Amino acid sequence: MADKTIRIITTGGTFDKHYDAVKGELTFRESHLPRILNQSRVTLPIHLDALFAVDSLVMTEEQRELVADNAISSIEELVVIIHGTDTMVKTAKLLETKLPENDKHVYVFTGAMIPYALEDSDAVFNLGCAITAVQLLSPGVYVTMGGRIYKADAVRKNKEKGIFEAI
Repeated sequence: MADKTIRIITTGGTFDKHYDAVKGELTFRESHLPRILNQSRVTLPIHLDALFAVDSLVMTEEQRELVADNAISSIEELVVIIHGTDTMVKTAKLLETKLPENDKHVYVFTGAMIPYALEDSDAVFNLGCAITAVQLLSPGVYVTMGGRIYKADAVRKNKEKGIFEAI
Protein backbone atom coordinates (compact mmCIF):
# COMPACT_ATOMS: atom_id res chain seq x y z
CA MET A 1 0.00 0.00 0.00
CA ALA A 2 1.38 3.41 -0.98
CA ASP A 3 1.87 6.06 1.66
CA LYS A 4 -0.82 8.73 1.72
CA THR A 5 0.37 12.28 1.13
CA ILE A 6 0.19 14.50 4.20
CA ARG A 7 -0.71 18.15 3.74
CA ILE A 8 1.02 20.44 6.23
CA ILE A 9 -0.59 23.85 6.50
CA THR A 10 1.51 26.45 8.26
CA THR A 11 0.19 29.69 9.70
CA GLY A 12 3.27 30.92 11.54
CA GLY A 13 3.03 30.97 15.29
CA THR A 14 5.97 30.55 17.65
CA PHE A 15 6.97 27.42 15.70
CA ASP A 16 8.19 29.47 12.71
CA LYS A 17 9.60 32.56 14.43
CA HIS A 18 13.20 33.71 13.91
CA TYR A 19 15.24 35.91 16.21
CA ASP A 20 15.97 39.26 14.57
CA ALA A 21 19.22 40.44 16.20
CA VAL A 22 18.86 43.96 14.78
CA LYS A 23 15.38 44.51 16.21
CA GLY A 24 15.95 42.28 19.23
CA GLU A 25 12.65 40.50 18.70
CA LEU A 26 11.09 37.38 17.23
CA THR A 27 9.85 37.85 13.67
CA PHE A 28 8.82 35.80 10.64
CA ARG A 29 10.87 35.02 7.53
CA GLU A 30 10.69 31.75 5.65
CA SER A 31 9.15 28.66 7.25
CA HIS A 32 11.42 26.24 9.09
CA LEU A 33 9.36 23.27 7.85
CA PRO A 34 11.45 22.27 4.81
CA ARG A 35 14.60 22.24 6.92
CA ILE A 36 12.95 20.31 9.77
CA LEU A 37 11.51 17.68 7.41
CA ASN A 38 14.90 17.25 5.74
CA GLN A 39 16.77 17.13 9.05
CA SER A 40 14.28 14.58 10.40
CA ARG A 41 14.67 12.43 7.27
CA VAL A 42 10.92 12.30 6.67
CA THR A 43 10.32 9.97 3.73
CA LEU A 44 6.56 10.33 3.57
CA PRO A 45 5.06 12.34 0.73
CA ILE A 46 4.40 15.84 2.12
CA HIS A 47 2.61 18.78 0.51
CA LEU A 48 3.52 22.07 2.23
CA ASP A 49 0.97 24.86 2.19
CA ALA A 50 2.16 28.15 3.73
CA LEU A 51 -1.04 30.17 4.11
CA PHE A 52 0.50 33.07 6.03
CA ALA A 53 2.83 33.73 8.95
CA VAL A 54 1.30 35.48 11.95
CA ASP A 55 1.30 35.21 15.69
CA SER A 56 -1.98 33.56 16.64
CA LEU A 57 -2.76 36.38 19.07
CA VAL A 58 -3.15 38.73 16.09
CA MET A 59 -4.78 36.19 13.76
CA THR A 60 -8.02 37.63 12.37
CA GLU A 61 -11.30 35.76 12.15
CA GLU A 62 -10.94 35.89 8.36
CA GLN A 63 -7.54 34.17 8.63
CA ARG A 64 -9.01 31.59 11.00
CA GLU A 65 -11.78 30.89 8.47
CA LEU A 66 -9.15 30.59 5.73
CA VAL A 67 -7.30 27.94 7.75
CA ALA A 68 -10.50 25.96 8.27
CA ASP A 69 -11.66 26.27 4.67
CA ASN A 70 -8.23 25.38 3.29
CA ALA A 71 -8.05 22.29 5.50
CA ILE A 72 -11.55 21.09 4.59
CA SER A 73 -10.90 21.55 0.86
CA SER A 74 -7.62 19.61 1.03
CA ILE A 75 -7.47 16.73 -1.44
CA GLU A 76 -5.18 15.00 1.04
CA GLU A 77 -7.13 13.29 3.80
CA LEU A 78 -4.27 13.66 6.29
CA VAL A 79 -3.82 17.29 7.35
CA VAL A 80 -1.37 18.72 9.90
CA ILE A 81 -1.83 22.38 10.82
CA ILE A 82 1.07 24.33 12.35
CA HIS A 83 -0.52 27.06 14.44
CA GLY A 84 0.34 29.46 17.23
CA THR A 85 -0.45 27.88 20.58
CA ASP A 86 -2.36 30.79 22.12
CA THR A 87 -5.41 30.41 19.86
CA MET A 88 -4.81 26.95 18.36
CA VAL A 89 -7.79 25.45 20.18
CA LYS A 90 -10.05 28.27 18.97
CA THR A 91 -9.18 27.54 15.32
CA ALA A 92 -9.45 23.78 15.86
CA LYS A 93 -12.95 24.20 17.31
CA LEU A 94 -13.94 26.45 14.40
CA LEU A 95 -12.75 23.82 11.94
CA GLU A 96 -14.75 21.18 13.80
CA THR A 97 -17.96 23.24 13.51
CA LYS A 98 -17.47 23.61 9.75
CA LEU A 99 -16.89 19.94 8.93
CA PRO A 100 -19.24 18.51 6.33
CA GLU A 101 -21.16 15.37 7.22
CA ASN A 102 -19.08 12.20 6.78
CA ASP A 103 -15.83 14.15 6.40
CA LYS A 104 -12.99 11.63 6.01
CA HIS A 105 -10.11 13.94 6.87
CA VAL A 106 -7.91 13.64 9.92
CA TYR A 107 -6.85 17.10 11.10
CA VAL A 108 -4.06 17.49 13.66
CA PHE A 109 -3.07 20.89 15.02
CA THR A 110 0.34 21.41 16.59
CA GLY A 111 2.78 24.19 17.32
CA ALA A 112 5.62 25.09 19.64
CA MET A 113 6.02 26.82 22.95
CA ILE A 114 9.61 27.76 22.03
CA PRO A 115 10.58 28.69 18.42
CA TYR A 116 12.44 26.06 16.39
CA ALA A 117 15.25 28.59 15.87
CA LEU A 118 15.96 28.76 19.63
CA GLU A 119 17.62 26.22 21.90
CA ASP A 120 15.37 23.75 23.72
CA SER A 121 12.51 24.11 21.23
CA ASP A 122 9.70 21.58 21.26
CA ALA A 123 8.90 22.22 17.57
CA VAL A 124 10.54 19.12 16.06
CA PHE A 125 9.08 16.79 18.69
CA ASN A 126 5.57 18.23 18.30
CA LEU A 127 5.77 18.04 14.50
CA GLY A 128 6.91 14.41 14.69
CA CYS A 129 4.04 13.58 17.02
CA ALA A 130 1.57 15.29 14.67
CA ILE A 131 2.88 13.48 11.58
CA THR A 132 2.58 10.15 13.38
CA ALA A 133 -0.81 10.94 14.92
CA VAL A 134 -2.39 12.04 11.63
CA GLN A 135 -1.61 8.61 10.16
CA LEU A 136 -3.11 6.65 13.06
CA LEU A 137 -6.20 8.59 14.18
CA SER A 138 -9.78 8.25 12.97
CA PRO A 139 -11.31 11.16 11.05
CA GLY A 140 -11.79 14.22 13.24
CA VAL A 141 -10.03 17.28 14.65
CA TYR A 142 -7.22 16.89 17.17
CA VAL A 143 -4.50 18.86 18.95
CA THR A 144 -1.15 17.26 19.78
CA MET A 145 1.33 18.97 22.07
CA GLY A 146 3.93 17.61 24.46
CA GLY A 147 3.45 14.02 23.31
CA ARG A 148 -0.28 13.98 24.06
CA ILE A 149 -3.22 13.86 21.66
CA TYR A 150 -6.47 15.63 22.49
CA LYS A 151 -9.83 15.96 20.76
CA ALA A 152 -10.25 19.60 19.71
CA ASP A 153 -13.24 20.11 21.99
CA ALA A 154 -11.54 18.59 25.04
CA VAL A 155 -8.30 20.57 25.42
CA ARG A 156 -7.06 23.94 26.60
CA LYS A 157 -3.76 25.72 26.95
CA ASN A 158 -2.87 26.22 30.59
CA LYS A 159 -0.89 29.46 30.36
CA GLU A 160 0.20 29.36 34.00
CA LYS A 161 1.86 25.94 33.58
CA GLY A 162 2.82 26.43 29.92
CA ILE A 163 1.21 23.14 28.84
CA PHE A 164 -1.85 21.79 27.08
CA GLU A 165 -4.26 19.77 29.18
CA ALA A 166 -7.48 17.84 28.86
CA ILE A 167 -10.73 19.47 29.99
